Amino acid sequence: MDTQHTASRDNSPNRRGFLTLAATVGAAAALGGLPAFTASAAPARPAGSPLLSATAAAKNQLWWQAPGSPDSMIEQGLPVGNGRLGALASNDPGSELLTITDATMWTGGLNDTLQSDGQFPYGRDDFGSLTQLARLIVDIPGHDLSSVTGYRRTLDLAQGLVTASYELSGVTYQRQIFASRPDDVIVLYFSQQGSGRYTGTVSLAGTHGESTTADPAGRHASFGASFANGLRYGAAVTAYGSGGTVAVDGTSISFRDCKDLTVVFSGGTDYAPDAAAGFRDPSVDPESLARTKVLNASGHCASSLLHTHVADFRPVFEQLDIDLGTSSAAQRGLDTWQRLQARDRDDVPDPELEAAYLQFGRYLMISGSRGSLPMGLQGPWLDGNDPDWMGDYHTDINIQMNYWMADRAGLSDCFDALTDYCLAQLPSWTDVTQRLFNSPDNRYRNSSGKIAGWTIAISTNPYGGGGWWWHPAGNAWLCQSLFEHYEYTQDRAHLEKIYPLLKGAVEFWEARLLTTTVTDASGASCEVLIADSDWSPEQGPLDAKGITYAQELVWNLFGNYRTATEVLGRDTAYGTVVDGLRQRLYLPVVSPTTGWLEEWMSPDNLGETTHRHLSPLIGLFPGDRIRPDDSTPKDILAGATALLTARGMNSYGWANAWRSLCWARLKNAEKAYQLVVTNLKPSVGGSNGSAQNLFDTYAVEQGRGIFQIDANFGTPSAMIEMLVYSRPGHVELLPALPAAWAASGSVSGVGVRGGFVADLSWKNGKVTQVTLKSVGGRDTTVVAGGTSRKVSLEPGQSVTLRNFG
Repeated sequence: MDTQHTASRDNSPNRRGFLTLAATVGAAAALGGLPAFTASAAPARPAGSPLLSATAAAKNQLWWQAPGSPDSMIEQGLPVGNGRLGALASNDPGSELLTITDATMWTGGLNDTLQSDGQFPYGRDDFGSLTQLARLIVDIPGHDLSSVTGYRRTLDLAQGLVTASYELSGVTYQRQIFASRPDDVIVLYFSQQGSGRYTGTVSLAGTHGESTTADPAGRHASFGASFANGLRYGAAVTAYGSGGTVAVDGTSISFRDCKDLTVVFSGGTDYAPDAAAGFRDPSVDPESLARTKVLNASGHCASSLLHTHVADFRPVFEQLDIDLGTSSAAQRGLDTWQRLQARDRDDVPDPELEAAYLQFGRYLMISGSRGSLPMGLQGPWLDGNDPDWMGDYHTDINIQMNYWMADRAGLSDCFDALTDYCLAQLPSWTDVTQRLFNSPDNRYRNSSGKIAGWTIAISTNPYGGGGWWWHPAGNAWLCQSLFEHYEYTQDRAHLEKIYPLLKGAVEFWEARLLTTTVTDASGASCEVLIADSDWSPEQGPLDAKGITYAQELVWNLFGNYRTATEVLGRDTAYGTVVDGLRQRLYLPVVSPTTGWLEEWMSPDNLGETTHRHLSPLIGLFPGDRIRPDDSTPKDILAGATALLTARGMNSYGWANAWRSLCWARLKNAEKAYQLVVTNLKPSVGGSNGSAQNLFDTYAVEQGRGIFQIDANFGTPSAMIEMLVYSRPGHVELLPALPAAWAASGSVSGVGVRGGFVADLSWKNGKVTQVTLKSVGGRDTTVVAGGTSRKVSLEPGQSVTLRNFG
């Protein structure tokens, strides 16, 4: 094995620097981030073009031969986003439609009452819903689809850019659409090569009955309004061009005989992540701010706006690169929808498509999770105001799965949206827990009568509110995700921020645990601690004590809290007490009846055998108490494997992703890969699979599917887990490499728990080289091909290892 050390430090921006900067901006940051829609300083404009060459860009481009239907935008619209604003673009030549959503565009409120059945109200008027902000249409008469030839549209993942082109009367027309984070606007740029001209109208409309007004002097149109909950919102659009005229015409903007046209949109709400302020920022006038932003951006040409956007987007995307092998020329010749169909029909691996699918997930993360609320069930992409389950934050798998990918895939900064959300909600979560959790109406109240700390409901909204049932173990699962982010980054500032969340959750569970006596296989009995009555999501008896789901999550929570006290030097005596409780926790056993790891403290299966949730396997993934090595008793490993097998290989997209991650942890490469392939199956008539735009479709009933974004993140997470497994102090390379990717490949920028980043290449199924870079970690063991090597680095150093056995 060859080893090379590099002592030079990486001076590129990192999230520790960003957190240090954030610490100087005051109390709002401590509450979980700054308001999303605020005035900002003019962005720095790049001196040169950051655009990739056509050849370099092609690697990360998806393309289609037809525009999206306005009646099917969620399956066919192409997504753009700047971390707060999200839009779906139809790219119709004669009528470009954008459905636009702001991540904070939420109805509802605190919703702090319990119904007589023990549930929180869960509707659009009480709990609330994510809704659309606006619809933007650019009509170009004479450019209808039936009149044009050579139509093509692309989604450039590396540059955050949607393009479309076509020919009409011998002229090539082109358009570019992007959502700029630096300028906080969405831009549409229409150009042409030749003597062509653009004539038409730009129309802006709200989706809640708002009245759009236009300002002839300012050449912009805008609207503003508020919801019943007091949330104010607004949006504005402007347009400018060359070689023709652009003017306000009634409530829209008209353009005539323009050689090119630039349309700029912005909008937002007065939401603020501050419970004490009622989650509002009274200083923000959303309509006025939107006007200011579009007018500021319109002072620059489209190429300047594009270059500013790409200079921001591209470095984030390029933090991870992946090569899973070479696809055939025939596969490359197909558009994205045809490739999905061919992959399913022919059952032939398409490694470049599979790599692009992973990168598509990263594209969505960058576009939907920077500087605002985290992504819920659909992220900021809607095609109507009635998303299923209100587009909320489900805390029994979905929001956690959304963020499994961030650290693994070189997007640690995107994780901050989840951290900031939890911090901002903590005062409300704590207050509601203290007031309502032990209510007689709550079937999951603590039978001891004690209450401490905080927990959440299965569904949460941005106002501290809960929906559906209480979810006692949800606090532990959120804390597991938050702590795992620390494991990847070794960022002490992050650990300091989340410490109140960890401690409050621990205090809740110290008050909730019950003592009971169990008897082991030998007949010996002992006292153990178990969770009070709960529901194993989302099946089986509603009231069961000691469910595996809760036991595993609390075991993780207590261990992570003890580590936090040691790292931060805080509450160490209490940390010792909590560690003692952890040692007494009941942990699941294998059922002598089924041979499966028990989901309930019963030898019988009390639920659906092939149920979508893998709640009893949470100790396998995302936890790793159960793993295929000598640390796990063989019967427990066999029981977990048997249960996973019984759950089946064909479920909803997010459930397939979770299954794939579990099979990867068990080092079963082919089953893990098959579940990835299953999620790539084309969705037809609303069936489970990938829609034309690669959004994952969840079949809720016969003939109707919905978009649910978690599979678009969970599946890439599984793909990375197949290539690199890690825990603090240990990293294993190619633990579950499938035959389809084995010939040759590489991946760079993979996060490693313990504070490292790995760049890895392989050939014929064997590692040829790995470079490990420290982002805060110091010691770990690298395992590959039967070879184990200890690595010691200072933060900022790297080491390259070769010649594995």
